[in-house]
Amino acid sequence: MAQEIERRFLLKTDAWRGLAEGEWLKQGYLSVERERTVRVRIKGEQAWLTLKSNISNVSRHEFEYPVPLADAETILAAMCPMVVEKKRHRIPLNGHIWEVDEFFGDNAGLVLAEVELGSEDETYVRPDWLGEEVTEDPRYTNSHLSQHPWPTWSKA
Repeated sequence: MAQEIERRFLLKTDAWRGLAEGEWLKQGYLSVERERTVRVRIKGEQAWLTLKSNISNVSRHEFEYPVPLADAETILAAMCPMVVEKKRHRIPLNGHIWEVDEFFGDNAGLVLAEVELGSEDETYVRPDWLGEEVTEDPRYTNSHLSQHPWPTWSKA
């Protein structure tokens, strides 16, 4: 069984810029319930269907399957009113891969970093450019952002 364990952070500086080239991702959601999420993702000429279910605030079951690009494009256009567009920068650092996501479209201006871990208690070195951890704040999940874009949140 596949499991994803990750921690998510806001960024406090732009010091990460230039450490890695980014790749454009577009993903749409067919289901965005906390207990289960179903999405289609396109990256370049590749596409996947992903199913996730919640285990804890840090861990999820995750199953990902390649799908034909034309199918993914049709699914996005016909079945996914909730879409997230972002540029992902994969930065190897201190034995981990940090994924910095720069959001565009409805979530323009938001930048998040994630690190995937082998266990919930695995230690990792925090880069200096990390800010507040938001792992346990469900508003920062891509599925939530697809329904409730970050710029519309009350900043009070």
